Amino acid sequence: MSSGDALEEMPKRILDEVGRVIVGKRELLEKVLIAILADGHLLFEDYPGLAKTLTARCFASSLGCEFKRVQFTADLLPADITGSYVLNRSTSAFEIRKGPIFCNILLADEINRAPPRTQSALLEAMQERQVTIENTTFRLDSPFIVFATQNPIEYEGTYPLPEAQLDRFIMKVGIGYPSLSEEVEILDRRTKRQSDETTVREVVSRSELLGMRGAVESVHIDPEIERYIVTIVSKTRGHSAVEVGASPRGSLAILKLSKAHAWLHRRNYVIPDDVKAVAVPALSHRLVLTADHWIRGTKPESIVESLLEKTEVPKVG
Repeated sequence: MSSGDALEEMPKRILDEVGRVIVGKRELLEKVLIAILADGHLLFEDYPGLAKTLTARCFASSLGCEFKRVQFTADLLPADITGSYVLNRSTSAFEIRKGPIFCNILLADEINRAPPRTQSALLEAMQERQVTIENTTFRLDSPFIVFATQNPIEYEGTYPLPEAQLDRFIMKVGIGYPSLSEEVEILDRRTKRQSDETTVREVVSRSELLGMRGAVESVHIDPEIERYIVTIVSKTRGHSAVEVGASPRGSLAILKLSKAHAWLHRRNYVIPDDVKAVAVPALSHRLVLTADHWIRGTKPESIVESLLEKTEVPKVG
């Protein structure tokens, strides 16, 4: 088996291993893996108890990545995430005590429960892959991925993420309730394990993950597909229901996610269906709706879906 064939087999191994714990969510797991391959951060927005935290932990274990979790609360300080200098009494010198952000996969649990000052502690790390503590800059190891969760039904005592922070996430996804048969399967697996604890084996190393990312970067995309992406994104800026549309960062997100989607489906070139598969989760959280449409409950996802239907699909071959 060639090295290229070996790389192509790795996504299936990852999804199968995570699927041993997460029941019946193959499409969701593919989206999470696509975000990881596209070197992006992911925002989970869904109801409590739907395995958002478990999904992040399972992917970290299967990828051999160091995983840390931070529970965001109203009294959480930026230094609680990034770390700080502390006095070593034995040497009378200040030493760096690194925070949980120094890992490969960081889970920011219930991120909207911390005030903006603390939320912003993630901005530099998410964009620049570095952390500055008292004028000293530290590079973060690669890969570095932030998985954040938030509950869409509780607003009291929360601080909605500002647009600048939302824009840092390459994709926003929901998990959704399991079907009846899937929920029965969850109970059956728990009964057989006789424990709440689950185990996920490392099936891909961090160096192999970086190799997969390199393969994704080499996926070809036709200029007409690039124009198709930009056309979709630019239409969000002129939509009657949208106050502020997606920025060029949205176009770049679709570009990277489309390449990852194509590679995951064993193609070394992007087709329009790849763009359609990732456009909604890549753009919906970047749209700021007008006040009247927000009050009416218009969903940004439905706006992106309508734009996909109305935009002419390029013919490439």
